[in-house]
Amino acid sequence: MKRLLKSFVTFSALSSLIVAPLFLSSGQASAETQKGTDASYVGAGVAAGVTSGGEGINDAATFGGNVTGRLKLGTTPFSARGNVLWSDKTSAIIPELSVDVPIANRTNAYLTGGYSFVEKDGSPTPIGNRDSVVLGAGVESEVANNFLVYTNAKVGLGAYQNSDASAVTINGGLGYRFK
Repeated sequence: MKRLLKSFVTFSALSSLIVAPLFLSSGQASAETQKGTDASYVGAGVAAGVTSGGEGINDAATFGGNVTGRLKLGTTPFSARGNVLWSDKTSAIIPELSVDVPIANRTNAYLTGGYSFVEKDGSPTPIGNRDSVVLGAGVESEVANNFLVYTNAKVGLGAYQNSDASAVTINGGLGYRFK
């Protein structure tokens, strides 16, 4: 239980570090329309596991990459998202639903919930080495015509074999708007 609480505290602190600068800068742009972004996009970047399950080499924090996609669900504040996080050993596929909150012009913060399917149980990925429930938070912003940057932190609950430890990963990358 202590590890789970520690993971939630770590996740909250990392999310605050990611989101706080955008809230602070959005106050300066409050005269503008705060419409967020309705972009559906696909992107790629890096994924860094920042926790360890503590039981062995396959529990170590792992660096890798990510492919991320977002499909905006009509005029609702919800989106369907998909992520693939990989290491040099295997990958984790994470379908998610998100609640998107406009925080500045062309910028959203979002909260996600989903499930991680590790392709080869026991092999390390940036989000642990076994299937798990995943919670996340992130920010996405259109920075140029059809291009977005995104960053997020995810927690895989009980994401290590032989351990009740949760996995935390920080991801970021560049996306291309297709809709």
